[in-house]
Amino acid sequence: MNMFLRLCCTTAALIVPAAAWAGEAPAPESAVTAAGQVADRGNARPVAQEYPTAGVGDGVTAGGYNQSRWAEDWTKFRDPKKRDDILDRLKYIPIGGDDVYLTLSGEFRARVNLTTNPNLRDREAQRQDIFRVVGGADLHLGEHVRLYGELAHAGMSGRNLGAKAGQLHNDLVVQQSFADVTGTIGGVDLGVRYGRQTFADGPNLMVVPRDNNTIFFVYNGVRAWAKGDTIRGDVFDFKTTRLGVGGTRDDIVDDNRRFSGATVGFVLPKTFLGGSNLYFDPFVWRLRNSNAVWGGRTAEEVRKFYGLHLYGDTGPVNLDWTVNYQGGEFNNRPISAWLVLLQQMYKVGKSKTAPRVGFHFDYASGGGSYGNGTLKTSLAPFGNNIYYSYQLYATPTNMIAFAPSVQLQPTSKLRLAAEYQLSWRDSLNDAVYRANGQAFAGTQLGNSRKIADTIRFQAIYPLSPRVSLTARYEHLIAGPALTDAGYRSSDFVAGWVSFRF
Repeated sequence: MNMFLRLCCTTAALIVPAAAWAGEAPAPESAVTAAGQVADRGNARPVAQEYPTAGVGDGVTAGGYNQSRWAEDWTKFRDPKKRDDILDRLKYIPIGGDDVYLTLSGEFRARVNLTTNPNLRDREAQRQDIFRVVGGADLHLGEHVRLYGELAHAGMSGRNLGAKAGQLHNDLVVQQSFADVTGTIGGVDLGVRYGRQTFADGPNLMVVPRDNNTIFFVYNGVRAWAKGDTIRGDVFDFKTTRLGVGGTRDDIVDDNRRFSGATVGFVLPKTFLGGSNLYFDPFVWRLRNSNAVWGGRTAEEVRKFYGLHLYGDTGPVNLDWTVNYQGGEFNNRPISAWLVLLQQMYKVGKSKTAPRVGFHFDYASGGGSYGNGTLKTSLAPFGNNIYYSYQLYATPTNMIAFAPSVQLQPTSKLRLAAEYQLSWRDSLNDAVYRANGQAFAGTQLGNSRKIADTIRFQAIYPLSPRVSLTARYEHLIAGPALTDAGYRSSDFVAGWVSFRF
């Protein structure tokens, strides 16, 4: 608790100089309303004309909470009658009138990971005892100016840990620190943000904050947006963050990776496909990496992403589809790669607890990493790194995956999910890749396509709106593409308790 109080106090002090991150490339985004709530935006525009929250590219808000805490709207607590306890009061602390106020947020997460055959080698099991502490402060200076700061601590101990990465073990990190300015002109909401921040405006498998990590994946730079009733636009220019493991002075802007681009979003007519809530987002991105590695060679890569993203609900079906072509150059070699991500779930029944069944099919091209000529390996730059393996042993590079799944809610609170994933290599002349983009050594020499079968289970039980329990299990059955290179099957078990306010 002393650690958390120190984080909150320091974060509140940090937000004053939040805009002064010299040399960083922070991002701009407008605050998103929480699910079922209405953001107070003065009398500038009728609420009904705002671009829908689900499509603004700020991640998912459920029960008032979002991975990116700045995307939450707690202005309902202006009314003292709606405050149930002292923590509710921390969500809206009036400073001067209704539009000048402070929102404090925090999270504790205690987690244990157990992995047999770590790194898919015949070795003693690994245990990771992981602890996350985060404190955030969101200062609104009137209707148009906002400063946000967030500090995080990551602790890790256990057995057979190996090297401790900065996203898992870190004394103290300025996880976010930015300023944004918003306004409405001619019925269009405009905004710009500068500083260190999370970013999630794109397909989940390509850009997310990566909550599985203890410290979020964050960017430094500028982001600007415009939102009408049914059309929006978003542009950004970022550099990534290179994390140390000590205090706040060793987490620096990584000049070797620059990520920029633009997204245009459309709300499709509700009559489309006979009744739907769908969003269509074409996007164009550019990623420059001075230290890209393919086939054991390190060189500069400039990769361009041209994509189409369709997502939302149509009747009982929830879908998330992405088609993405990738061009550019690596080490003076042309890039020509494809990434096709198709996920769909069908709700069996009309009740809130009705089961859902579905599957995802994903195609990620490969080839050329270990030769010359055109590089055909696809890349999902900063996406959900546990989507294909809780153990981080798979990524959408040189992979074809098919996974039937089911989601159940046997009680009003307990949520269960199960999945059986089959995966193969696209190219026999390319390797199998981990979630961090590294190749499994020697897998490029094999002659089998089958990578693995992966069985996964997850259970989530919210004890209260602020406290939740999560459990995961994965059994990875290594296929010949891995076993021929000396890799083994593996089991993974994880559980954690999270408290947020």
